[in-house]
Amino acid sequence: MTAGFVYDPVFLDHDTGTHPENASRMTATMALLEEARLPGALRRIAARAATADELTLVHDPRYVDAVRRAAEQGGGWADPDTLITPRSFDVAAMVVGGTLNALDVVLAGEVRSAYCLVRPPGHHAGPAQAMGFCLFNHVAVAAAYARARHGLARVAIVDFDVHHGNGTQDAFYADPGVLYISTHEFPFYPGTGAATETGDGDARGATINIPMPHGSGDAEHTEAFRRIVVPALARYRPELILVSAGFDAHFADDIALQQLSVDGYGALVSMVLEAADLLCGGRVVMAQEGGYHLVALPWCVRRSIELLAGVPPTADPLGAIETSPPAPFAAMLDEVARIHALA
Repeated sequence: MTAGFVYDPVFLDHDTGTHPENASRMTATMALLEEARLPGALRRIAARAATADELTLVHDPRYVDAVRRAAEQGGGWADPDTLITPRSFDVAAMVVGGTLNALDVVLAGEVRSAYCLVRPPGHHAGPAQAMGFCLFNHVAVAAAYARARHGLARVAIVDFDVHHGNGTQDAFYADPGVLYISTHEFPFYPGTGAATETGDGDARGATINIPMPHGSGDAEHTEAFRRIVVPALARYRPELILVSAGFDAHFADDIALQQLSVDGYGALVSMVLEAADLLCGGRVVMAQEGGYHLVALPWCVRRSIELLAGVPPTADPLGAIETSPPAPFAAMLDEVARIHALA
């Protein structure tokens, strides 16, 4: 069974100019995928505009209206990092709708997994706040939609962006029906994601933060997944795994100080897919978050799609760099394991 794939040229219409989160991220990635003839080997899934009812599964209706009005009035800066353009509301709604369509197709059993190549990203967008390049939180809405519209009891989100997904965490911090696991550089923007942030009330323990020290590479991220992410998924037994796929922890991406390679990212994706095969019939939806280097990002996406589709991975042309384990790493991982009883 082939994998599903969401992409629409409308995602280019969120025209941010020379902002780091710009349309070149999509055009460079699609050029590499088309060179490899991957899109033709995938089940194409159409994007659509999410409805107001769908957006408000996570977002405050007043916030949704505010984003719409800002776009209709010509746009502007929602915060110092986040630009709203005249087309941004429509594009962001299409991002969410495309992700929901992918989820529908996966849950219908038409494909086992899907990749959503979308922009703008979403995981910083909270219920009533735009920030960090993000307007609507497509992965959070997908998790809420899977439960509200498909009746799933347990959904897991694995977020491996270099930045902590504070918006996703906020959406489900008191909700035991969603397990949120994040690896992210720490301390770093947006300042959240400490190991001690674990959820509230009945959801205590359903938020798992793995704050990676500066300079963490393939070995450290793989060990974090082996020791924390995979056992946490096994204990939770999700019916679906969503992945906030941020590739800005690649060593070539100068937005941060992490040292992952394409092969390193491939190892993380492989571990998620293996867990999904054991726990939820392989049901995985990956959705694009960060990644700003116009060579590294396309290759990380290509590797992920090859793994989803069962295609032999193409050799990583960028290679890896030698790293030394950051001194705080072992103690951090021990703390996370202790907090969540995964030791």
